[in-house]
Amino acid sequence: MEQFDKIHIRDLVVRCIIGIEPIERREKQDVVINITLFTDIKEASKSDNIADTVDYKNIKKSVLNFVENSNFYLLETLAEEIAKICLNESKVKGVSVVVDKPGALRFARSVAVEINRFRE
Repeated sequence: MEQFDKIHIRDLVVRCIIGIEPIERREKQDVVINITLFTDIKEASKSDNIADTVDYKNIKKSVLNFVENSNFYLLETLAEEIAKICLNESKVKGVSVVVDKPGALRFARSVAVEINRFRE
């Protein structure tokens, strides 16, 4: 398997409609998103030029805008859609997305879904 470098976007807190219970459908809740972008940063490390790497600021903006306006029942669906946004960036070869929903279960800090997607 080809070896990739990683760029991490950690602990992105966003409010959105997520869940299956009626109260979850009425009020936005916090979700915590962690994204790992798999890419090759060799060229960027040599050139020191943003054009040669993944523009993670733009990915963050796209994810924030999407999630803030989303309305899903399942964390699984939200994670999948975030992965699609990340893979729209041509320099991203794969992505790992973890979406945490704090307080989703009594006696647990959070529930999280993690998915990994790669270009075919």
